[in-house]
Amino acid sequence: MARYAVLLRGINLGKARRVAMADLRTVLTLSGYENVATLLQSGNVVLDADQPAEELGRTIEQLIEERFGFAVDTILRSHDQLTRIVAKNPLGDVATDGSKYVVAFMAAPPQTPVGAVLDGADIGDDRYIVDGTEMYIWCPGGLRDSPLMTVLGKARSGPSTTVRNWNTVEKLLTMMG
Repeated sequence: MARYAVLLRGINLGKARRVAMADLRTVLTLSGYENVATLLQSGNVVLDADQPAEELGRTIEQLIEERFGFAVDTILRSHDQLTRIVAKNPLGDVATDGSKYVVAFMAAPPQTPVGAVLDGADIGDDRYIVDGTEMYIWCPGGLRDSPLMTVLGKARSGPSTTVRNWNTVEKLLTMMG
């Protein structure tokens, strides 16, 4: 069995697309996954599965659509992958607040370089580094007022992506054991 972090994209944002974590844990446990745990209400799941990641993601997406009535993209990272992501920490020398330091987890590497999307944009003091399927983002003024996040939010092309702050990423890794 492999241990995975399953990141659900775009749930529990406002009143729409609601998924109770207790219900999600029940659905996944009854579907045969082991050691299912959730973190926060934003769609962070840790579980053990015998399936390869790609198949597991499709299966969980189907289970969620059947049970909750809407489609949700899932992005998975194995224990080894998440360990490498945390160990890499390329902005750790400047990112001093885990709530303002995020990782954008992408389903695939971006086909258009992020630099091209940001070409000419004023991103202020924000910083970013793209590494394969992860984008590390430091927003010293906070995410809500981040010029970088504003520009990225308007760029609707590219792979499915979900963002977690550094505090959550570290907690997920701890949960994975």
